Amino acid sequence: MESIDIEKIKQDDKDYVLHSWAKQKQVNPKTITKAKGIFFWDDENKKYYDMCSQLVYLNVGHAHPKLLEEFKHIGEIPISAPGFATASKAELARKIIDVAPSNMAKVFFANGGADSNDHAVKIARMATGRYKIFSRYRSYHGATFGAGNLSGESRRFTVEPGLPGFIKFDVPYLYREVIDFENEEAATKFYLDRLRNQMLYEGPETIAAVFMEPIPGSNGVLIPPKGYLEGVRKLCDEFGILMICDEVMTGFGRTGKMFAVDHFDFEPDMMTFAKGVTCGYSPLGGVIVSEKVAKYFDDHVLMTGLTYSGHTVSTQIGCATLDIYKDENLIEHAEEVGKVLASRLEELRGYDSVGDVRHIGLFAAVELVKDKTTKEPIIAYGMDYGKDKVGLMSKFVGLLSKLGFYTYSHESSVIIAPPLVITEQELNESMDLFEQALTLFEKEILFADQAVKS
Repeated sequence: MESIDIEKIKQDDKDYVLHSWAKQKQVNPKTITKAKGIFFWDDENKKYYDMCSQLVYLNVGHAHPKLLEEFKHIGEIPISAPGFATASKAELARKIIDVAPSNMAKVFFANGGADSNDHAVKIARMATGRYKIFSRYRSYHGATFGAGNLSGESRRFTVEPGLPGFIKFDVPYLYREVIDFENEEAATKFYLDRLRNQMLYEGPETIAAVFMEPIPGSNGVLIPPKGYLEGVRKLCDEFGILMICDEVMTGFGRTGKMFAVDHFDFEPDMMTFAKGVTCGYSPLGGVIVSEKVAKYFDDHVLMTGLTYSGHTVSTQIGCATLDIYKDENLIEHAEEVGKVLASRLEELRGYDSVGDVRHIGLFAAVELVKDKTTKEPIIAYGMDYGKDKVGLMSKFVGLLSKLGFYTYSHESSVIIAPPLVITEQELNESMDLFEQALTLFEKEILFADQAVKS
């Protein structure tokens, strides 16, 4: 193999590449030189546990032999425009419907998560003849103009003033709720009553869809209270509104089920997906629609499309990826190893800087605080982008990285979402590193920082 000129790569990157969510003068990325399973190595030959699956997509791990083998056959696949039927596109659509909720019927393919959400909005508006789209605060649906309008956190500000018809409502976030609910059911009733009132205020006959992540990911793995998603389904049925679930991050085994909605007793009208369908080996996303929505387009033109819809290479990789999930029992494995992760995370509640832990399958967040009594966050809402890289969260993530635990944070939550192939031993080894970082963080940075201020 030809040797890699690391310095040239870094210089070209600095000179010619724009990096997202960052001031460019502060960007100094490492280079991944090799990777295998849940591990990768940087240009200094430092080994890392990949505990966020890059950006929560590398479910089958790095350099999976079956997917690498698929790339050897790419030259055998005829490249075809979306209007043609192809073996891989047809096969992947069938395989997705086979594992989707029972009411799902057809798949529209896109390039990734954000544009899948854009197309889902268009499909919902066409199918209902309505224009308003409800989505939640503390959600993230992508950075395109449409997905940015769907998003309910600070990254949406760059697309404002936005498009008309996008309405935000509150996400249940019980750790930071000012009301002390008696139980989860009481919280569910409160949030559903507010949502129903908001629908009435907006005019239900104008609302095309309620668009939501079943479990918000980047905003802290916010597990819904009991009965909440089922209650949203009932409200949608009451007013003839479509319910769309964004499964871009949670789909394909991340939560210990094929899709996050499988944990609950309801079926959405549409679902969007990306990430885990190819595990990042090739870009692909899409919209899964129910039988009811699919039938509408039997006699009405589907007025949306894109050049690479159902791209033959990406769908070929997708077919192989779904085979891996089945052949290696990765969904069941994620559920079992997820129990080990849950146990390790619950033990973290004893640390002074850990306010809350939330987890389902191999999808988790650790929320850090400056004070457990007041729940003062490590970083204020909307303040983790565009600031100098010297904040407390940046320091904690930096500590993790130095110890070989690679992940990312958003506001005060650190995401833990390793590849689904992780073993129990690897999980425990990585969480030992996380605890080491917490101990150092509290001793040398967080409370030392507070002592200086006082």
